[in-house]
Amino acid sequence: MKNESVSDLHQRIGIRLVGLARRWRQALDSRLSAVGLSDASWAPLMHLHELGSGISQSELAAAVGLDGSSLVRLLDILVEQALIERRPHAVDRRVKLVHLTPAGRRTVASIRKRLHAIESELLADVDAQDAQVVLRVFERIEARIAAMN
Repeated sequence: MKNESVSDLHQRIGIRLVGLARRWRQALDSRLSAVGLSDASWAPLMHLHELGSGISQSELAAAVGLDGSSLVRLLDILVEQALIERRPHAVDRRVKLVHLTPAGRRTVASIRKRLHAIESELLADVDAQDAQVVLRVFERIEARIAAMN
């Protein structure tokens, strides 16, 4: 391992990152599903909270990583559960803006609390310095991806 080229190391990072992301998501999903929260419901709510209530359905779809039609069906369910509401755009009537309801905000607070506990457990032996390095590397990768698009 010590004499690996940068190219070999980069290749290993990519493979590990893909697998780790999948396992991370599975760990979160299994813990959250135990309290009745499916990936289909908690992920869009968290993205909506992080991006700010009042974003368009297409912006939310891009953030969640779903195509628009899949997200529309999911949003219909969240509307039925009174967790979100759709409102028309002030200028463009074709655009629907998605907002968290008070019940949606309470659900997000509950999800955040549970996510914090799960993530604390998963990252228990990662110190602040290591966490900062990982976050810096993620930011570089994200910037490179954004520049490529």
